[in-house]
Amino acid sequence: MKLIFRYLGRYKAAVALSIFIKLLGTLSELMLPYILEYIIDDVVPSGVLTQVLLWGVLMFAAAFLCRQLNVAANRCAIGNAHRISYEIRQELFEKTANLSGAQFDAFGLPSLISRMTSDSYNVQSAVQQFQTMCVRAPILLLGGVAVAMLMDLRLSMILVIMLPFLIAVVLAVSARGIPMYTRVQQRLDIVVRIMRENITGIRVVKALSKEDYERLRFGEANRAMTERDIAAATVMAVPGPFMQLCLNIGLTLVVLFGARRVDAGQIKPGVILAFLTYFNMISMGVMGLTRIFMTLSKASASADRIDAVLSSDTTARVLPETEAQATAGDEFIRFEHVDFSYDAGSDTADFAGGAAREKALSDISFSLRRGESLGIIGPTGCGKTTIVNLLMRFYEPQSGSVFVGGKDVRCYAPDALRRRFGAAFQNDMVFRDTLRENVSFGRELGEDEIRSALDDAMASEFVDALPGGLDFAAAIKGANLSGGQKQRLLVARALAGSPEILVLDDSSSALDYKTDARMRRAIFADHPEATVILIAQRVSSVMGMTKILALDNGKCVGCGTHEELLERCPSYRETYQIQMGEMG
Repeated sequence: MKLIFRYLGRYKAAVALSIFIKLLGTLSELMLPYILEYIIDDVVPSGVLTQVLLWGVLMFAAAFLCRQLNVAANRCAIGNAHRISYEIRQELFEKTANLSGAQFDAFGLPSLISRMTSDSYNVQSAVQQFQTMCVRAPILLLGGVAVAMLMDLRLSMILVIMLPFLIAVVLAVSARGIPMYTRVQQRLDIVVRIMRENITGIRVVKALSKEDYERLRFGEANRAMTERDIAAATVMAVPGPFMQLCLNIGLTLVVLFGARRVDAGQIKPGVILAFLTYFNMISMGVMGLTRIFMTLSKASASADRIDAVLSSDTTARVLPETEAQATAGDEFIRFEHVDFSYDAGSDTADFAGGAAREKALSDISFSLRRGESLGIIGPTGCGKTTIVNLLMRFYEPQSGSVFVGGKDVRCYAPDALRRRFGAAFQNDMVFRDTLRENVSFGRELGEDEIRSALDDAMASEFVDALPGGLDFAAAIKGANLSGGQKQRLLVARALAGSPEILVLDDSSSALDYKTDARMRRAIFADHPEATVILIAQRVSSVMGMTKILALDNGKCVGCGTHEELLERCPSYRETYQIQMGEMG
């Protein structure tokens, strides 16, 4: 709840105005039964028509004022709630964009999505109710009791005796409900994850005829979330019927004892009518408190989940250059005895035998001069992409050092480091926008720069053939482009802006050998000063690199030129022979 009050504090004046207007509206509402009692017991018996009309007009004016004030307060509350929700989503997005790779893995994409959507909506509802029901319900409850006590102390004791029991039930139920709603949101994360996996991989699901299997898998997750949601809602629904029963009993007692006091001449009939009205107001106040506690229970769980992201320290530590070892003057990129594991910050015991999981990289060392090229090759899962993740400081190595431009990457602010790169990653994103914007990507590049990047990526030929050319609108994830077209577009994005370091992570797997070779020749010819790191499965893609790094199971099994690896590295030689059809 601290998060909610923190954001409310940013709009103190607007929230205070909303609460003040709601306060006036509720007080006007409280006056209506009192005026009605006075009209019935004093004005009507007097027989003076002008007095009856005057008090009737006064009661109508109070009712109209009450309505207008409540409408104005609700509008203010809605506006404030939406502005706060906007800020929460905006800050969540900015914080998520700056999470380190390890932090992103810890939260998980589905969880981050649900925090941005359902959790922020729960907080928005709580903020709105804080300014309306949190004002109206307590005033109707306490104000109704106070006015009733002024009218007749004995009858009001019926209400006073019941209130502690009602409040105790609400507090006990809400204390149990908050952790239950936290578990509901955690189950929602799983539902979102499965839904996202199926939407993303729908072609695979259909190709393997696994619709029924995935339907059952989703149904199981959906059932588990629904059961927890029902359990939480059932617990939170307990106060409602209990309060209604107590209030109905109290209402019966008011009518019973009130009638006797009227017969005894101790109170007037109008008091009974006013008491019944106040009893309804008190009932609305109590039920309002129940709804408030339900909303706040959800919002409290959601606020904690949101705050966990917002309070994450995303500021990467930047080491003073005096604290970091530098590379030799002619070494532009260097890895020095680097070890890395993605699960280093978590439980590393596997489920089978309790053994520690293997490292993603183990004792990796290599260096590149400016303008040289490095090809990285090896089987799936051997750590090829991990090298790029460490080079661009998406993750920090557990041991060893990574250098760029003669300095440890930890001496750079992340933005300053990454501006030196142009990268096309595996399964990279084509955004729902024009091809021009997909290449430029907010960098305000000129037409010549975009065209040059498209030419080098062998993309101009298909772009010019599309309706509208560069203004052709790509669908989400480039669904209206072929695999080869998407890859060439992504390479063009990486080349645009002439980066110092060009990273191509398996970015030509969908291209034919001829187009792949033409693209590499164009890149080396037009970007001679760029240091190129190319990750590939094909030997033909890396054999022309200055150096080739062969990986297997996170370890370097060979580093050198194509000819040197053919001579000294059996696994590289075997891959070459298989791919070139030289196996007997």
